[in-house]
Formats: sequence, C-alpha cells, structure tokens
Amino acid sequence: MPATPLHDPTAPPLPGARTEVRNTTCYMCACRCGIRVHLRHGDEGPQVRYIEGNPDHPLNHGVICAKGSSGIMKQYSPARLTKPLKRKPGTERGAGEFVEIEWSEAFSMLEDRLRHLRATDPKKFALFTGRDQMQALTGLFARQFGTPNYAAHGGFCSVNMAAGMIYTIGGSFWEFGGPDLARAKLFVMIGTAEDHHSNPMKVELAKFKRQGGKFIAINPVRTGYAAIADEWVPIKPGTDGALLLALVHEIIALGLYDREFIARYTNAGQLVNQDASSDEFGLMLRNAEGDIVNPLRPHNFWWWDRLTNRPVADHAPGADPALLGHFAMPDGTPAVPAFQLLEERVKPYTPEWAAGITGIPAATIRRLAQEMGITARDHTIELPIAWTDCWGRRHDTVTGNPVAFHAMRGLAAHSNGFHTIRTLAILMSLLGTIDRPGGFRHKAPYPRAVPPNARPPKSPEAVKPDTPLNGAPLGWPEGPDDLFVDAQGEPVRIDKGFSWEHPLSAHGLMHNVITNAWRGDPYPIDTLLIFMANMAWNSTMNTSEVRRMLNDKGEDGEYKIPFLVVCDAFRSEMTAYADLLLPDTSYLERHDCMSMLDRPISEFDGPVDSVRIPVLPPTGQCKPFQEVLVELASRLKLPAFVHADGTRKYRDYPDFIVNYETAPGSGIGFLAGWRGKGGEKAMRGEPNPRQWEMYEKNNCVFHHRLSPSLQYMRNWNQGYMDWAQQAGLRRDRDPIVIHLYSEFLQRFRLAAQGKHPGKQPPDRLRQRVQTYFDPLPFYYAPLEQQATDTQRYPLNAVTQRPMAMYHSWDSQNAWLRQIHTHNYLFVNTKTALAAGIADGGWMWVESPWGKVRCMCRHSEAVEPGTVWTWNAIGKAAGAWALAPDANESRRGFLLNHLISEELPGANGSGPLSNSDPITGQAAWYDVRVRITPAGPDEPAETSPQFEAMHAVPGMGAAAPKRRGWMAGKMKVEK
Repeated sequence: MPATPLHDPTAPPLPGARTEVRNTTCYMCACRCGIRVHLRHGDEGPQVRYIEGNPDHPLNHGVICAKGSSGIMKQYSPARLTKPLKRKPGTERGAGEFVEIEWSEAFSMLEDRLRHLRATDPKKFALFTGRDQMQALTGLFARQFGTPNYAAHGGFCSVNMAAGMIYTIGGSFWEFGGPDLARAKLFVMIGTAEDHHSNPMKVELAKFKRQGGKFIAINPVRTGYAAIADEWVPIKPGTDGALLLALVHEIIALGLYDREFIARYTNAGQLVNQDASSDEFGLMLRNAEGDIVNPLRPHNFWWWDRLTNRPVADHAPGADPALLGHFAMPDGTPAVPAFQLLEERVKPYTPEWAAGITGIPAATIRRLAQEMGITARDHTIELPIAWTDCWGRRHDTVTGNPVAFHAMRGLAAHSNGFHTIRTLAILMSLLGTIDRPGGFRHKAPYPRAVPPNARPPKSPEAVKPDTPLNGAPLGWPEGPDDLFVDAQGEPVRIDKGFSWEHPLSAHGLMHNVITNAWRGDPYPIDTLLIFMANMAWNSTMNTSEVRRMLNDKGEDGEYKIPFLVVCDAFRSEMTAYADLLLPDTSYLERHDCMSMLDRPISEFDGPVDSVRIPVLPPTGQCKPFQEVLVELASRLKLPAFVHADGTRKYRDYPDFIVNYETAPGSGIGFLAGWRGKGGEKAMRGEPNPRQWEMYEKNNCVFHHRLSPSLQYMRNWNQGYMDWAQQAGLRRDRDPIVIHLYSEFLQRFRLAAQGKHPGKQPPDRLRQRVQTYFDPLPFYYAPLEQQATDTQRYPLNAVTQRPMAMYHSWDSQNAWLRQIHTHNYLFVNTKTALAAGIADGGWMWVESPWGKVRCMCRHSEAVEPGTVWTWNAIGKAAGAWALAPDANESRRGFLLNHLISEELPGANGSGPLSNSDPITGQAAWYDVRVRITPAGPDEPAETSPQFEAMHAVPGMGAAAPKRRGWMAGKMKVEK
C-alpha cells in the first residue's frame, strides 16, 4: 500500500479546525523581514503550518530565505526551555542539574539579590546580552540600576565598522547606511559574508547585475554573494587596510578624487597646527572671531583661500580652500590643510608595497583604483532635486558618483580594523560617494554628529548606591576627558571599556567580561546576567578556558563569579552553567520592537521601524526577556519605571513601549509611528494607547517617506537638518563634516605625550595610545600576528556564517540541519596537498592557544594562505537537544577553541584584550594556525570532546507525529 502524507493539503480541514494568517517580523537572523505566519487552530490550540514572506513589507517585499521559512522548526524545537529553573542544591555548575521553580520564586531571588547590590555597590551587577534587538531597553535598565557593566554583542561583532565610519562620516553600513545599488555602476564588496542584510542584498544584487553593473568581491573566500561576482580578488585576512591605503594613494596620485566634494563637505581644507612645540600640535586651528555655530562642537575653523592667498573663515562665501601646501598664519604658526597631511601619509603606500602584504598583484591594485576613480568621474548621475546646504547655498540638482561599497565583519574583526575602516570611509569620501545617488546612503536615525552626542560616564563617582548613572553605559568619547576611568587612569568597567586600554569602545567588550570577572580585574563582581549569548561555546574567544572559569572557585570554596543568571529560549552549551535559568519566548510568542532608539530597519528614503506581534501563546511558562526586565525594574523601583510615590508606571512590556518617553513630554518613544492620542502623528507625539493595534494593521511596520529634497546629502542638507531636529533624530542642526583627518584621535595622542591638561594614560599605556591614536589611518599587522611565530603558524584562520544559518540558533533546526549537519575546514587544494591532507581526510589544526581535530575539504575558492569554516555548526555533545552522537558534535567543530581573548602585554605587563586597541573590537580573525594530517589510528571524530549534556526539566521531546510531519515524512513514526 503506498505511503500517504500525514497532512493532505487537498482534504477538508479537520472538524472544528480553522486557519488564520498573522503578520509579524522574522527573527531567524538580524535582517528582520516581514513575514506571514499561517496558523491552524484545533484541539491543541494554534499551530504554525507555514511561514512566508510578506509582499507588502518595505524591507523584503515578500522575499524569504531558508532561515525564515524554517522558523516553524525553531518554534517546535525540542531544545525549548519552558520552565524557570535553579541549579539543584549540591550540584556543580556545568552538570546541568536543575529543579523547577515558579516565576514568583525566580523574581524574588533576583529582586532580593539585585536590590542589595544596588543599595551597596551597583557595579557588582553586570548585564551583558548577545544578538538581541532591544539594546535601548537593556541599556536603559542598566543605566537606571546604576551599573556601568552593560554591553551587547557589538564588541565581538563589528564595532570597528560602526566606530570607524561614524567617527569619519557620521554613519555606518548595514542598519545605518548601505550601497545604493539601484543607481550604482560599480559595486565593491569587501569582507562581507552572506548573512548581512541577506534578503534585501540578494534582491538588489540581482537587479544590479541585470542592469549591467559590475560587481567586484574582495575576500579571502569566494562564497555566498562573492560567488556571483564579476571578479573575485582574493586577499590575505587582516591586510584590507593595506589594500585600501594603496587605493587611496592611487586615487590621489592620479587626481581622480572629487575635489569639489571634498573641499566643501570634508575637513580636507581645514588648517592643522604644525607647531611641534605647541600643546595643540595636530589640532585644527580655530578662528577666535569666527562663527562657532554649535558651542558643543565649534565650527570656527580656518581655510587657506587659494583665490586671495590668505586665511579665511571655513566656508567663507566665495572662498576656495587650498588642499595642498604649507602656510604660515598671521601670528607665524605653521599650518597645512588636512588633505596635505593625508597626501603625505599615503605617499609610501604604493601598490607595490601593498602587493607584498595583501597577496594582490600591484597591477590589479592600480586597475581597481583607476576603475573606481574613472567610474566615479565619468559616469556621474544628476537628479532634478533642488536642495539647500547648511551654508545657505541652493543647489538645483543632486549629483552622484556611482561607485558603491559594502563591508562588514571581515574588515571589522581584526585588531587593525578601526584604521582599515577609517581608510575605507576616506576612500568613499575621496570618490565623492557619501549620501549621493549610486554611492553610500544613510538610513535614519543617521547621519549623526561626528561623534554622536552620547557620552559614557566619566569617573567612579558616577556609580552610586540606589542612583542611576549620570550617562548611558555606552557612548562616543570625544576626547580623553570623556573616558570612564579613575584618578589613576584605571578602568571603572569590568570589561575595561572606555578606558585607556580601549578608549572608543562604543559597544563594550563582552568577550572579556567572564575572564576579567574570574580574575577580579579590575574588581570582582557578584551577579552576571547573560541573555541570548552562548558564552560557553561559540560566543567566546577561548571556549575551553572560559568553561573552566565559569566553574572555578576561590580559596573560600565559592565560585569566583558567585551568581550566574542565564536567559535563553533554548538549552545551549551556556545554560548548563546557570545558577538561575529563565526561559525566554520564541519570536513568534512575544511583542518586540525594532526601534528608532536602537537599530531600526530604515530605508534610504526615510525612517522605518517595525514590531513583532505574538501569533502564538507562550510555550509552557516562557516569559519574554523584555517582560522580565520591566518586571524587575518595577520591583526594584528604578526611577524611569515607577511614579514618584513608588508605584509602577507600566503594566507590562507592551504598555512600556506605548507610554515611555525619552523625557517627560518629549513625544519621542520607542516607536515612531501612529503617535498622538489618536495615532495622527509621526516621529513624535503623545502616547497612543492603540499604537500596537495600528502597527499590526499595517503589516507591523511604519515607513515615513521623506520628500525627495531631504533624501540626499543629509550631512549638509539644511532642510534635512531642520526636519531631523524637529523629529528628534538630532539635537543640533549644524553640518556633519566628514573627518578625513580626526582631531578627536589626535587629542588622545596629545594626552599620551603629556600635552593634554586633563586625564592622562597610565605610563604603561602611553606608547600604545600614542601609536594607535593617529589622526590619519595607517597600516599595522594585527596584534596577534605581531606576537606569533608566523613561520610555525603560517596560515590565517577565519570563520563566517553560512547563508542558511545564523549563530548557533539555527544549527539545531531540523530543516536547516539538512543543509549543514557538520562543517569542514576549507583549505586551498595546493595548501592541503602540500601538508599531505586528503580531501575529506581528518586533520589537526593548531594555534598557539589550542588544537582541534576536524575534517578537511579542498577548495579553490579560498586564497592559499587562509583556512576557514562555517561558524557555530559544531556543537557540544547533547547540546540543543541533539543526540549525543549527532553529526554536529562528532563531525562538526568549533574554531573558537583555537582563539584567545587575551594577548601578553608589552614589556612583561599584564595581559591585554585580543582586540583592536582603539575600540576593543574582538580580533576573531587574527588567529594563525598550522595544519597536519591526523593519524590513521585516531578516532574519526572531532576533538576536543566534552561530557554529553542531558535534558533539563521542562524539556520534552516533541510529539513524533509532529516531528514526522515537519520533516516531510510520509508516515507516522511509532
């Protein structure tokens, strides 16, 4: 008898069953596409039967990827945590022994512990979150609690991308800006894997290629997007800065830069003090009688007018600044335009020099530079859109130079990444592509001031019992006096963010929190709350050692990190170490918002924010983490969450989102759409009690389209500045000039030289700060490479996410596992054969920090000096409810075992974070390795292996019938 499907789509519905389609927002990656969830209601309640893209959503227009479709399997994962749990008395961390508790007990435990810490020493509570999308809320909670010890995932993701570009052009790639492929003629993608802005990027790339655009991919690996590139330029990891500096060299040497653009819209013409004896050496000269414009960030600079051959006020009517030359001010001070310093800086960075570092032939580098410069110069775009700039000049059209770039973690995740990305932003600026048609375009709420106005707290006195911090835990220092250090210049934060070790650490250093807390450096903490971060596996740089640290005890027999709270939706490798384990909901079971206060999904034509609406009730006793924070904040009587009499302001998280305002009466909240009492206002307005309902009726998204005159040149567009100030996106309305030369960096260098009257770095760090805080980008080898015997470890090792998976969430997904059930180490065929390793053979990969055994896959799509693998597919045995002998744990592996979160300090000083010395960006991609074949008598399984995890209370295997239907099987499994 032939097999029949469990569900016949042509058969009538089950008796009493009904179907329904609900709109919400995907969370299978950070793209946040609109989706339609098909539900069937029956005896067991609503069940997901199908997920499709929402064709009416402005981000993905109905497109959906494998991840998005397979959200159904995430919902019904047997790894779901469904009950609050606490570690079983008498058991050790890591054993995974728990007992069930009620939420009332969980809240009481947290409330009592946190109330004591807040009343005594708030910094002993640390809150660190992984790839969440609610940093405005978690940051608010931390600030109100009074702890400086808060950060999200950005420090180990791509803070270099954010900081390197925001400190240069006032915006950054991905959420805050991107390539205008609809009008570009040449597109250069560098250091980007296939998980970033996935569906929109794929759609736009397809259109771009159909309309004849040329796509160049620069990457050590040719996968994903790069597989369809017209040209693949393989490059050695960590050397992108050398390539970009050589490209800048060529653009300047050939005169292919857009002089009009950089003269008017960058600080290229501003005069720099060249008096080496002055305490203001390297800073911009200020015109004491000039127009300050903005007292917080004065604009009274000097130009040297080449028409009258004298100094004039910056942007003086009729003036044309000299970009090259050496001049003397009336008082005799020697001065040069910033562009002169840039030209001198890149003069030695020739294509021949870069070729020896990057592995890219000098001729190729020259050709790339010429192609970029000539395309920008000779294929200009002109749109009939009138606008007025911030200096009062009216323009009848908007013009653009159609060369677009996109870059992400491949540039960011190196200890030299900040200067690499600064160089990229300068290259884009020289070509005249910033916020112009066919180039890079901003997305609201950016552009913002260089740097944005938010500053971190400035001293230990900011941390007081029962008192909110006097600044946000994360921010954008403008100079040494903005650092969060004590009187000796030592860090106040547990991760040492915003200290002299990592001054511009805008996203914190999550990858160092456990190590620093374990060591008690700079002090011990009491309670660490981790949300959605697998710190015992793929979210840490030193997996085996971090697992040991989590279990390590002091001489008193107590854990060195006394209390560990983990909130997650799934039983990961991390959950076994929890003292208190809180079950989060899935994205289909909760309210959520992608806020303009955080990381919205804006489009080029205007602000866009979006929400998630629950389409299913919570599984078991799951509770959204947002709800947990609002409840805790209310119980702890944090000022923003209670009235003056101590009674709670907000019923729950949805009520909080509707009624919270950044300041009383500001009209600015988490959501920008349908504000005002009746939903008649946009961007700002009174709270609207029906706001969630109105979002739900509008595909869970709000899209505010700017008039065409406000959509371009937003750094200097007066109409846009007026609107942005009115809408609350900017405090000020002055122009955001591009910083080819950064006097913000120079201020730190002056402090290291003893020329700054305020805060000074400790002596052990003076040379470090002086070296890396260069106002112009420069190339240096990654710090780990400098400290490694590269003859012994000759290969670069990197990871990237597969297009079908995102973090460790998805490698437990039954549908996606059919695409990737384990991972290989991909090695260039010649490299593998030279090492005697067969295609598919077992091999050892060794770094100075560790050793793993894995399988090899020969590939011509990787440059010969690089090995790489997919991230987060390898699992610990039994984790994520996979069988202990699942391919993920027996054939899959994790490269993190080879990486260290610390490097030895110089001259015998203590260890320093293995991070960018400017931003604290985790240097994931700097590790060096060697490869050797495994012995024929060795087990055919990956190493290292760990004791298998087992189920915890509340985790039950899904019904076989359900799992059989989900997997497409044709008969019921008994």
